[in-house]
Amino acid sequence: MVEKWTRLASKLVFDHRWYRVRQDRVQLANGQVVDDYFVSVRPDVAMVLPVTAAGEVVMVWQYRHGAGEILLELPAGTFDPQQEAAEVAARRELQEETGYVAEQLEPLATLYDNPVKDTNNVHLFLARNVTHQGTQQLDTTEDIEVVTVPLQEIDAYIQSGKIQVAGTLSALYLGLLRLDFE
Repeated sequence: MVEKWTRLASKLVFDHRWYRVRQDRVQLANGQVVDDYFVSVRPDVAMVLPVTAAGEVVMVWQYRHGAGEILLELPAGTFDPQQEAAEVAARRELQEETGYVAEQLEPLATLYDNPVKDTNNVHLFLARNVTHQGTQQLDTTEDIEVVTVPLQEIDAYIQSGKIQVAGTLSALYLGLLRLDFE
């Protein structure tokens, strides 16, 4: 039977506005002690699968420095769940990144981002009949191009490798399943 590890001690070893790292001393289920298990303490992410009344998915092209690539993704952003609800953050990020607004959001799932080394969750939402009602309100580090992709072309985008971000793929898969079963 798989057992949880026991955290014996923990300290924040790097605390910056953009990144936090915790060093844990843990005891494994077999009794072995690991003194230096490092964990990224990360904010949660709210991600939206926005679909227009015309059946188009609103997506964003965005440079991602960690990968060094410009990637096609769904609108998303980080938030602190102690200060803001996931649905509120999802609405905010959709509007800020794309200028689109959702009347109603449907929760799709809450997933672990990278449970090996990260503390955060990704909260996925489906937004139907989104409408364009404003301009982007981007952060300093954001340079985003908004595009719409017909729902019937999403599978081809995935199969061709045009969509490569795990959270986006998860939201698309779960959202398309929900849309197909209705």
